[in-house]
Amino acid sequence: MHDILGDLGLLRDRRFALLLTARTISVLGSAFAPVALAFGILDLPGATASTLSVVLTAEAVPMIAFTLVGGVIADRLPRQRVMTAGEVLMAAAFFALAVMLLTGWTPLPALATAAAIAGVATAVTFPALTGIIPEVVPRDRLQSGNALLGLGANASRVAGAVLGGATVVLFGGGWALMISSALFAVAGALIALLRLKPGERPRAESHSVLADLRDGWREFSSRQWIWVVVAQFSLMVMAIQAGHGVLGPLMAKETLGGPAAWSAFLTGEAVGTIVGVLVSLRVRPRRPILVAVLLCLPTALPYVLLGVDAPLWAIVGGAFVLGVCFDVFGVLWQTTMQREIPAEALSRVSSYDVLGSLMFGPIGLLLAGPAAALFGTEESLLGCAVIVVVSTLAALLSPGVRNLRAPVAPAQADLK
Repeated sequence: MHDILGDLGLLRDRRFALLLTARTISVLGSAFAPVALAFGILDLPGATASTLSVVLTAEAVPMIAFTLVGGVIADRLPRQRVMTAGEVLMAAAFFALAVMLLTGWTPLPALATAAAIAGVATAVTFPALTGIIPEVVPRDRLQSGNALLGLGANASRVAGAVLGGATVVLFGGGWALMISSALFAVAGALIALLRLKPGERPRAESHSVLADLRDGWREFSSRQWIWVVVAQFSLMVMAIQAGHGVLGPLMAKETLGGPAAWSAFLTGEAVGTIVGVLVSLRVRPRRPILVAVLLCLPTALPYVLLGVDAPLWAIVGGAFVLGVCFDVFGVLWQTTMQREIPAEALSRVSSYDVLGSLMFGPIGLLLAGPAAALFGTEESLLGCAVIVVVSTLAALLSPGVRNLRAPVAPAQADLK
């Protein structure tokens, strides 16, 4: 097992502490959004599940469309500046959504436009975040750095799920989205203070955007373990977007008690991610991608429980399992990417990862509302669980997924 106290020494590094604080606050802003946006939209006069699908799709499509450009930008420009711009753009988008809900002026095109701006901001920010971590964290501490960043993010998700749900219940979705906007603005200000020493990242030669994208694709497609898992996640995310974005909140409104019940679900998931951080700090599997993919199988559990009308406590328990598994998966995946991909191409490869993983997400969002109307909410949730399991089993057929080994560190006790 690994020395956790030694890993906590990263917190004494000013740059890592600054990145950790900014990331934690940003995720807190994001954690307010799911409950606030879902029930803020569903409570509008005449709104249906399809209305929510349109708004969430409007956010997801630009996020996918701009992801590759975001990767090129993050490999060309100082990543802390790219992240700052993304946080500020996110603050503006959620401020606009909050104002619309608070004033009652909520035409669907305006809601969709603000959501689209948030999608662009995410596309700009995430590839830069993946690339900036190895610039701040020593190579032999990457898994620990990713885990500690995950700890802060997951603590924010717990707090955000609880506080966001309470804010929606007591004051409405508009005020919860206003808090999100303020938190994104604070995170952007903190990221702006991050200064990396000149020369820490190799300067790439000047190329066209298309040439940069081709180089990134070459790095991405030459590694079987990456493209197989990304293909797996393209299907899983389609199911998860449908389940988390539309079907789950709809089920909560129909049979579980509304925003408070869905907030409990998200809180259970968030608590699970904190436990997942503790697991990811301790284990160092020799075959990290194999372990990561195996951990995707239990993530179907909450959709099964929702689909069979299980009691709320059991559904929250299923969400907890999902949180544990996805957090360990995320740490192992990010760490392996950062170790295996050259630093100068990392954001572009990350952007292909995001693009491939999310490309069917809008389909899940668009089909969720009609599927609930046609087949029933419970049956549609069970369909989501089937997609998760089948796509994961298919990924396990890949030799690249099963055989990739982590580098051996003499001081590290590996999990054989």
